[in-house]
Amino acid sequence: MHPNIEVLSDKKLIGKRIVMSLSKDRTGELWKGFMPRRKEIRNNLTNELISMRVYDKSYDFNNIDLNTTFEKWAAIEVSDFTFVPEEMEPFLLPGGLYAVFLYKGASSEGRKIFQFIFGSWLHDSDYLIDSRPHFEILGNKYKNDDPDSEEEIWIPIKQKTIL
Repeated sequence: MHPNIEVLSDKKLIGKRIVMSLSKDRTGELWKGFMPRRKEIRNNLTNELISMRVYDKSYDFNNIDLNTTFEKWAAIEVSDFTFVPEEMEPFLLPGGLYAVFLYKGASSEGRKIFQFIFGSWLHDSDYLIDSRPHFEILGNKYKNDDPDSEEEIWIPIKQKTIL
């Protein structure tokens, strides 16, 4: 599986966030709180949902600790931040270089694609992880835990420096 390498422009997002770890996954809780209220976001640019993770700069993707916390977001891209619904927050997603993988399959099997990305593809590529948010775009072909579901996985990257 080969990703597309794309340059992303800054994006404005509005959504909800929660602090969690891989060992204490609270993704279901986050989305259950967001989905009933997503229509309150008035200035969305698309109907696509964004599932985003914001890691601390010290997060080690080569030695993942299941107890290390990060922010997980459920969000929608918007045109501006003039109206932010109560209990939601704005987030400016910084642009930059991304590896974009198309994932087809059930969300419960998603660990396999991330194991491939971080265990094989990244090691063999000309890129390193960059310290920016990671996210998935859940478009009209996204069906949660359905084996026919599709989503885009966006991994922030930077060119490896050659000494």
